[in-house]
Amino acid sequence: MINGWLIYDKEKAEENRSYIDWFISEASQQDVLLSLIYREDLLIGISNDQPIIKWKGEFVSFPHFAVIRTIDTLLSKQLEFIGIHVFNSSAISYMANNKAMTHLAIQRLGIPMLDSFFLRKEDALHGQPPIDFPFVLKEPRGRGGSQVFLIEDISMFEQSIPSIDSDYMVIQSCKVQLGKDIRVFVVGNKIIGAVLRKSDKDFRANYKLGGSAEAYVLSEKEQSQIEKIIASFEFGMVGIDFLLDEKGTLLFNEIEDIVGSRTLSAVSDVNILKIYIQHIKDELNRNHQART
Repeated sequence: MINGWLIYDKEKAEENRSYIDWFISEASQQDVLLSLIYREDLLIGISNDQPIIKWKGEFVSFPHFAVIRTIDTLLSKQLEFIGIHVFNSSAISYMANNKAMTHLAIQRLGIPMLDSFFLRKEDALHGQPPIDFPFVLKEPRGRGGSQVFLIEDISMFEQSIPSIDSDYMVIQSCKVQLGKDIRVFVVGNKIIGAVLRKSDKDFRANYKLGGSAEAYVLSEKEQSQIEKIIASFEFGMVGIDFLLDEKGTLLFNEIEDIVGSRTLSAVSDVNILKIYIQHIKDELNRNHQART
């Protein structure tokens, strides 16, 4: 039987218990043994010149794959060095969890996006911002709409800078329909569905922040642009987010590595985890065939 690890931080595991149970159940129905593993119980490093991993202080049998639901690129890379297939890969994790890196990668594909500036935090403390007010200030490693600020004047800018944890910050034009975005759910090289997220109370449309969601039908042009992104990366399961300009044109915003599926489940009967488990099995089979 195929066996895998579903890796969470303990705190996030408690918040996502129903999702974890669903994930494990879907895996079981496809003859995959998926075990919840807390990141805090794992020790990684190098011993006797070899990469090692311990669980609760002991060496254990390695799984065939790991689904990492915490931001930990080093852990992903360590598991890959050991020979464990990781979803999403360390390369995707590194790119998707830094908004500046993601924009650089997507810009090379010719995908429309907002003007974006990557400003060193130490430089932001001196002088004027690089674009006119209002604009949006983002922590490059923020998730779920956290550490995203609508900046209307220099005072708000100066007050928000200490909330940025990284050495860099992302500053973007806000010439878009505030409180709206499109999330496209992707498994492997396939578009699974899309939702329009809206908020009448916040410039951020995140579902967790009280926004609403409805199914969204992609046009042929929009689908073509998304497929161009998909063809350029090896995704496991991700959410690709777009903003909308005044005319409704999609503008790339970010890629969610540890994507949830509450909104998709709320507006459709698509079982994305069933699809994801099958994708994982197909990938493991392809890798096995490639080695034999």
